[in-house]
Amino acid sequence: MSEDTEAARAERHAQRMARKKEVVDRKIAEAQEEKGVFLILTGNGKGKSSSGFGMVARALGHGMQVGIVQFIKGQFATGEEAFFRGQDNVQYHVMGEGYTWETQDREKDVEAARDAWAHARDMLRDPNVDLVLLDELHIALKYQYLDVAEVLEELANRPPMQHVITTGRAAPKAMIEAADTVSEIGVVKHAFQAGIKAQKGIEL
Repeated sequence: MSEDTEAARAERHAQRMARKKEVVDRKIAEAQEEKGVFLILTGNGKGKSSSGFGMVARALGHGMQVGIVQFIKGQFATGEEAFFRGQDNVQYHVMGEGYTWETQDREKDVEAARDAWAHARDMLRDPNVDLVLLDELHIALKYQYLDVAEVLEELANRPPMQHVITTGRAAPKAMIEAADTVSEIGVVKHAFQAGIKAQKGIEL
């Protein structure tokens, strides 16, 4: 490649980046509202809870107070619980009954979900809690262990600067409509489909 061609390419790149910077700077200048945001992480792919806990780590890095409630999970040890439960500024509650296909007892699952929701509700009403992660909440809603309207009412009435993250497959349509940010994580391949068991640090 000649020096002239390389120079022209560099100039075109600089012009494109300058135009992009103008657009980004304008959007940043226009986005001036500050409020607690409601984020949904859903879809069939791996990474919903991982993303939620990543934001928990980010919040803790800013010295924020965090509340975590894990629905559905609870019968096996996870790395996130082992790590975050021991951190300052964290309230952590696990539903405790494990996956629905393990318990096979709807009444017991509903009771456990209602108990977990009581902890979540306390966090959602506490102005000192800056961020609340409700992990696998969507599954509890899908199986109607909890009422979507009740959950949405609490979310709507939470402290104005409190952030909330909900995770799990099959987020209800009403939740998606109420959320500020929604990410749907798809699956291309998963090791489990090839017979590889859940691994510490990856799934556990």
